[in-house]
Amino acid sequence: MSHTEEDVQMSLESGIAAFEAKHFSTAMQLLSPLAEEGNAEAQYRLAIMCQNGLGVARNQQLGVKWMRAAAEQGLAIAQHGLGFMYLEGEGVEKSGEQAVAWFQKAAEQGLVGSQATLGRMYEEGLGVKQDAEEARKWYKKAGF
Repeated sequence: MSHTEEDVQMSLESGIAAFEAKHFSTAMQLLSPLAEEGNAEAQYRLAIMCQNGLGVARNQQLGVKWMRAAAEQGLAIAQHGLGFMYLEGEGVEKSGEQAVAWFQKAAEQGLVGSQATLGRMYEEGLGVKQDAEEARKWYKKAGF
């Protein structure tokens, strides 16, 4: 059964509205099929719900799966989320190198949180060689 683009958009908007209203089981029902079909926005929200046990049993592996799927499609907020998972070792093996790579992808798309995080990582030498100049560059991009 093929969904029209309009149906998909409506389901996505309804799912996001349910997510934002904290009606997580409804959000899960609406967004799951869209995530399975490759919708990055739906995948990102499923990742958040799985990671935090919202509307479903907490499942780190599934959280990583959906976050990575959305990140690989170029969704900046998901790239930031995946970077954070690597930085903290949440559901994945802790890796400063991987964290920097994902934060960088999001930062290059203009995500201020990722730019600031990169600045801090370079300033403190987290997962990267300490580099004050590189830290300043990212802080400046973030507007600090």
